Amino acid sequence: VQLVESGGGLMQAGGSLKLSCAASGSTFSINAMGWYRQAPGKQRELVAVISSSGGSTHYADSVKGRFTISRDNAKNTMSLQMNSLKPEDTAVYYCNAVYGYNYLEVWGQGTLVTVSS
Repeated sequence: VQLVESGGGLMQAGGSLKLSCAASGSTFSINAMGWYRQAPGKQRELVAVISSSGGSTHYADSVKGRFTISRDNAKNTMSLQMNSLKPEDTAVYYCNAVYGYNYLEVWGQGTLVTVSS
């Protein structure tokens, strides 16, 4: 399984951005997927995760009510709609997927989101 993110960029505080993650390879084996982020000088942290069916989601408290995670299994894509962006949302955002019977993990290359005040 391979993951490629897109959609990052520069946005003013209060604005919106939508990140996308396209999966390829053995996509039939993908289970849960998620978005993580890493700000400069900080550890990578969970942003949001979504179950294999898309019926269950979980968000970090810092983004709850502002970000929405979704996936389209027919198109092998996952998205993160980010609204009411804050400067503290500035980070490299990574797409993550768990796949296979032994729950292997794969990461995308990351996409930079910069929010100016």
